[in-house]
Amino acid sequence: MDIDKVEEKLELHASATDIELSEEHLTDDMITFNWTPARTVSDDHVVLYTTKLDVVGNNFGSSTAILSYEDDGVFSKSFTSEQLQNWANEKWGLPVNKPFTLEFRVVAEWQGGSTFEAPEVRTVTVNVQPIKTVVFDADKVFLGGSAVPGMEDAEMSQTLENLDQYAYLLDLQAGELQIPVAFNEETNYICPADGDGTLKDGEAVSVTMRDTPVSWKIEKPGKYRVVVNMKDKVATIYSPEKDLKPKSVVWNADGGVETTTEITDLWMHGAINNWGAPIKMDCTVSMADPQILVYTGEKTGKTKFIVYGGSDNNKNLAYAFSCEPKSDTEGQEKSLVLGKVADLHGDFSRGQRNSYYTIPTGTNFLVLDLRNMTILAEKR
Repeated sequence: MDIDKVEEKLELHASATDIELSEEHLTDDMITFNWTPARTVSDDHVVLYTTKLDVVGNNFGSSTAILSYEDDGVFSKSFTSEQLQNWANEKWGLPVNKPFTLEFRVVAEWQGGSTFEAPEVRTVTVNVQPIKTVVFDADKVFLGGSAVPGMEDAEMSQTLENLDQYAYLLDLQAGELQIPVAFNEETNYICPADGDGTLKDGEAVSVTMRDTPVSWKIEKPGKYRVVVNMKDKVATIYSPEKDLKPKSVVWNADGGVETTTEITDLWMHGAINNWGAPIKMDCTVSMADPQILVYTGEKTGKTKFIVYGGSDNNKNLAYAFSCEPKSDTEGQEKSLVLGKVADLHGDFSRGQRNSYYTIPTGTNFLVLDLRNMTILAEKR
């Protein structure tokens, strides 16, 4: 028995095979799909058109496809840059700034009638270049421009105390300073948000990310400290005249001799070391602020943090940091809580020298911020 071959009539065309989404014309139609009516069958059948839009590879899944039941007599479907960009980011979860390929499908189906009619299906694909999105994130952050000696980018380091923060202390020449950022194999630039490259010495300024650089103007050569906080989107550049200095304290050593100590490290002393010789902490001095000391180690227990670990007399008389004493003559003991910032107090009074913090078990990371007088214990 011969079965007549069905002559399908449905044809589908896209207005373009390659498109580039436009940030300036978000609500304008960027792509239009047109199709012709499917074949005509008996009058007791009703034809229905369904359209689907998805990314190639998703197979028009129920959670990813943009599905529409088209009104009678409608043979066209358009999408704007805004729609496609939002779906790419939110519905399809595509990598930022990566081109992708869409597929659009039209399905013609018949309802009613005494016979089954096979549907007609057509699919076309379109290559899409998404809107350029500058992401405020980084794999690496550099310092570059004519102000950097040798004209080679210098990589900034993440600070131990804050992994969202990058810092560098380096000699600069008079010239232009740029901050290139490498992320997802692309290079963008951290730039002053107001577009003004005038150096605001020692001031935190709002920054943005651009695909072309806006340079800071370095007028005088010297050692500059550059600090960038990616989370807060601020950058601070310190000239030699306004650079941050380590904390200095004054205390009375043996025989009441007034002694000034510039703090670049601390010693632990207390039950943590069985009241024996002070333990040098070998702190890392933050590149962002020399008054931030970071200890990485597993010493826990009751301790104070002293500025000098020398002779027995000096270890008992030395300037000490810990919790706040009850008075100049009476100490106090408190415990740190993992992950919670606590106040830090410093002095060489008897009360302060007899005050102690207990570092909780499990701690392997301490941040002592001597500028803001805080301490944080963490397990990392």
